[in-house]
Amino acid sequence: SAETVARYSMECADFLMQRGVKAVVVACNTASAYALADLKKSLEIPVLGVIDPGARAAVKASKMRSVGVIGTWGTIASNAYGKALKSISGDLRVISRACPLFVPLVEEGWTDNEVAAAAVARYLDGLKSESIDVLILGCTHYPLLRGVIADYMGDGVNLVDSAETAAGSLSRL
Repeated sequence: SAETVARYSMECADFLMQRGVKAVVVACNTASAYALADLKKSLEIPVLGVIDPGARAAVKASKMRSVGVIGTWGTIASNAYGKALKSISGDLRVISRACPLFVPLVEEGWTDNEVAAAAVARYLDGLKSESIDVLILGCTHYPLLRGVIADYMGDGVNLVDSAETAAGSLSRL
């Protein structure tokens, strides 16, 4: 639940604060969706998430003003990416899909086989027909499926890794 994610996120931040960190990056998209605002209020150090940097990169990359977002059920249900994208560019069309089997596939190490390809085809079939030109990989597990996703979506779709964009934001900070 959103409450559980927020509670665990605060516990993790407390653990890190006890070790004297200078900044916290909430690298989980679901935790960014449900806990980032509370963490920013509670901590006296910079706190960065992955959603806003990913959304900014997607808007910058989209020429057709049509962006897809894939993530876990929690991330997609939060509509955090939809809100972030629309706050940057109100004319943007956003299509979101939960891809819950991607996480266990990655954790099993099945990132480049026929099972991964079948799961990608099953989840992304509808997105492929939506004429998106950018797809946000809205889970830190999903970049490990990047090759299979890129092959399925084709050359006309730019993949945005929210973790990479967050790392760039941290570097600038």
